This record gives sequence, structure tokens and C-alpha cells, in this order.
Amino acid sequence: MSVRLRFQLILVTLLVCASCAYALAAPGHERTQWGSNISVGQGEETGELTCFGCSIRVRGHVAGDIAVFGGSLVIEDGGVVDGDVAVFAGGMRLESSVKIGGDVAVFGGRIRRDSGASIGGDTANFGWPISILFIFVLPLAFFAAFVWFVIWLIRRLMRPAVPATA
Repeated sequence: MSVRLRFQLILVTLLVCASCAYALAAPGHERTQWGSNISVGQGEETGELTCFGCSIRVRGHVAGDIAVFGGSLVIEDGGVVDGDVAVFAGGMRLESSVKIGGDVAVFGGRIRRDSGASIGGDTANFGWPISILFIFVLPLAFFAAFVWFVIWLIRRLMRPAVPATA
């Protein structure tokens, strides 16, 4: 089995275990989805929302935080979020009369915000070019350089000594 495949399997296993542990520990109003969109209807209230590889649409009230990985978040007119919002590798759209009580962070996407939308905390937006560089390319480059150095060092130490001829 290749090193890359092992790394991917370990990463997926850790993510699955973490989300299962979170889902088992969380009360009933929280929702965690893998690849299936989440929708909070008008007049509906829910706790925290977590979405991996899917999108979230909010028309009602979210009493906790929202986290989206690899998808988008749309909060429509009248939508309310009491906690923080984080979107990784996706965009976010806030329509008018939207209220977010906490901070908003979008990595690898854009925030489209109507002038009537209010955010109670700080807003951070790292768009595609800079976020891809810092989040993916630089760590992979450092890892590749480290692997190259280890291989070079092992080959150098394993090289047989050649006696000098006169």
C-alpha cells in the first residue's frame, strides 16, 4: 500500500471517528451531515450544524455554531445564527435581515453580504488564491521537502565507501 493511500485512509478514519464522537456526545438538536445538504426551514429552530462536502441553507433559527467543509452556506431573509460561522473551501451568502451573533470566517471562498445583514463579531475572509497557498500548497511543499531530505540522507548514509586509489 502506498504512503499516499495510507495517509488518506488515516485522515478519513480520523474525520469519521471525530464526527461520530461529536454526534454521539451532542444533544438531539445538532445536525452533522456527510454529503447531504442541510436545510433549516422558516420557523424551525436547531442547535449546531456541521456539514462535510455539502451545503447548508438557513431560513430559521440556529442556536449554536455553523461549520461547513467543502460546501456553501446561504442564510436567507430572517435567518438567525446565535453562534459563530466557519466555511472552509466554499462560499457564503447573507441576504437582508440576517443576524449572526458571533464571528464569521470564510477560507477559500467569498462572502456575499447584503447591506441589511448584521454580524455581531469579527469577519475574516481568505479568498481562493491566498488560502490555497497557505492551507494546501505550503504545508505540502514543506512535507515534500522533508521527505526528500530524509530520502537523500538515507541514500547518502547507505552509500558504500569507495577506497581511494593511488
